[in-house]
Parts: sequence; C-alpha cells; structure tokens
Amino acid sequence: MRRVHGVLAGAAFVAGVAVGIAATAGGKVDPGMYKGKDPKEAARALLPAALAQAGKGSWETIAVGRVYYLTGDKAEGQALFDRVIKGKPAESDWMRLGRVYLEANEWDKARDAFDKAAALDPKDAGNLVEVGGWYNLHGDRAKAEELFDQAFKRKADDVWCTVNAAGSYVGVKPQ
Repeated sequence: MRRVHGVLAGAAFVAGVAVGIAATAGGKVDPGMYKGKDPKEAARALLPAALAQAGKGSWETIAVGRVYYLTGDKAEGQALFDRVIKGKPAESDWMRLGRVYLEANEWDKARDAFDKAAALDPKDAGNLVEVGGWYNLHGDRAKAEELFDQAFKRKADDVWCTVNAAGSYVGVKPQ
C-alpha cells in the first residue's frame, strides 16, 4: 500500500510539473505559480513564463536575466545575457547589461559593457554622459570628463546631460 501511495504521489508531482511547464511554455501566468509560495519560489515559477513572453526581444531577455542574476543565479542570468550578445546587440543592450552589472556591484563588467555601448554609438550624448557619470563615480575623473566633452560637443544645452554630469561629481547616480 505504501508503494502505491509513493507511486501516486510521484505521478501527481510529475503531472504538476508537466502542467507548470505547459503553463509557462506559452508565457501564461497562473495564480498558482505565485500565490502562497515563498518569494523565491514564486519568482522561480514566474521567470520561465517571463522568458517565454520575452520571445526574441533583447531588452526583455536582459530583464529576465537581470532577475536571475541579481537573485544569485548568476549562471542562468549570464546565459540569457550571452544569448543577447551572440546576436547583434545594439548600444542600448550594452547599456542595459552595464546597469545590471552595476546593480550587482561588478564595476569591471559594467565598464566593459558601457564601453561597448559608447563605441557602437559615439554620438549618443545621453549615453556618453551616463557612462561618464559612472566612470566619475568609480574614481576615473579623466575618463569621465573625456566622455562629457564628447557629449557636450553634441548637446551642450541638454538638461539631462548636464544634470547627470553635475550629479556624478557629488555622488549622485545618473538617471
């Protein structure tokens, strides 16, 4: 009898997993995925659905990877980032990746991503100032001012460029 109960419990578990996989395969969210669950378990149940919803969108895939990465599953997050990078990432993809690495307190990775963004579109004054701001906040004022110079040659009268540059001198993060 115990064996029958074990088999039935195992079958119920497998069926539940199959239903969960089927539910997320199309990106559909069901309240059973998160209601009453431990926060980490709820997130784990929702992330496959989010990834299905992301489709081939690079920003969306980075957003899903961000949650994995910042909650400690860096391997899964990085795998999603690598999927985006293997394509033809735009400067905005590199900016988003840089911001994730900043949130994870990984300046070296963030700097590399920001440098790639700036190289892809050296005329985007907003990105140049943001990247310069992060350099400034991480102690490289010379590089920051080099980027600010490039940005202000293009947009010397843009309030967002000016305020983000100003803020970086006094410890305020670019926004």
